[in-house]
Amino acid sequence: MAAMCAEMNYGPEEELWSEVNPSHSNMTDSAKLHQPHPPPKGERSHAGDFSYVGIDAILEQMRRKAMKQGFELNIMVVGQSGLGKSTLMNTLFKSKVSRKSAQPNPEEKIPQTIEIKSISHDIEEKGVRMKLAVIDTPGFGDQINNENCWQPIMKFINDQYEAYLQEEINIDRKKRIPDSRVHCCIYFIPPTGHCLRPLDVEFMRRLSKVVNIVPVIAKADTLTLEERDDFKQTIREELRANGIDVYPQKEFDEDAEDRLINDKIREMIPFAVVGSDQEYQVNGKKILGRKTKWGTIEVENIAHCEFAYLRDLLIRTHMQNIKDITGSIHYEMYRVRRLNESNAGPGLAPGQAPTLVSAHTNGQTKVNGGPPNGMAAQCEVLTHEM
Repeated sequence: MAAMCAEMNYGPEEELWSEVNPSHSNMTDSAKLHQPHPPPKGERSHAGDFSYVGIDAILEQMRRKAMKQGFELNIMVVGQSGLGKSTLMNTLFKSKVSRKSAQPNPEEKIPQTIEIKSISHDIEEKGVRMKLAVIDTPGFGDQINNENCWQPIMKFINDQYEAYLQEEINIDRKKRIPDSRVHCCIYFIPPTGHCLRPLDVEFMRRLSKVVNIVPVIAKADTLTLEERDDFKQTIREELRANGIDVYPQKEFDEDAEDRLINDKIREMIPFAVVGSDQEYQVNGKKILGRKTKWGTIEVENIAHCEFAYLRDLLIRTHMQNIKDITGSIHYEMYRVRRLNESNAGPGLAPGQAPTLVSAHTNGQTKVNGGPPNGMAAQCEVLTHEM
């Protein structure tokens, strides 16, 4: 994939229909207007097929609309410093989509708080545009006392849900609400080869309830293949023992086919990955890898690491599903909880209950968000708005 980070360039809309047959050029303008449109380029004509309605054309309509609008993806990376978070993100999108965390002050080697940084990029590949946001969490797990270090991350995720909710309940809301919600959180596990740390267990237990978590073993080339397999098995057992549901969650499988595919993915989690943005020549081909005294570790070679499986999950096979679960499950749970909290009464601080928005039209008052003691009215307005 040859991704290119650049500003979106909106060119002229591509031609949708082919030219009218020249043999009909002697027809009057009125007659031409009543002629059926020719099929789009690349599609076979169904002329003479009296049973054809054209319902399948909705797929092409959806594709054109999606291509015009572009796509959005927000990925959060969480882990200790030095585990290769920025390098892995650059490897995933083959572009400089993540910058190195700011170097700490020499007088203060360990950061005191988690500083969450979001870097946005416009990526285009083969005419498909995507707005990518990479949210980094430098400082996580670096302190001597890591008690409650997940709280700033939890707050950031909920703040994005809150911003989306406030836009959604506005009377004059935007035609397309900007989506800053975190769609996926990649959690980096240190390659100790032993077991999960209490910090790892507690973070994933809490955050798995509000966001899609994909755990990965960072810098897996430091482990032998046997150590890697044993470590992966130990992690899976600990996840089950602690009731941690990482993506893809079993309860969200839609049918038997999805369950079969996702079961294979669940058997591979956590992915043992290696990241690199350095190119090397191997057997006459350019590859991304890490050069050692014993040879070159090829990032995209599944015999060397499981980076290719992670890339396929996040981008090529499950990207839309990850976004759907974020909107229909995690955000929906937050929205219901927040609307229930609106019964607590007026005067709540921002971020604790939906705000009351009202407008006067023709002497009548329209209320969106409902009075604090009017939950039924609020839900009714939201139902009609959405």
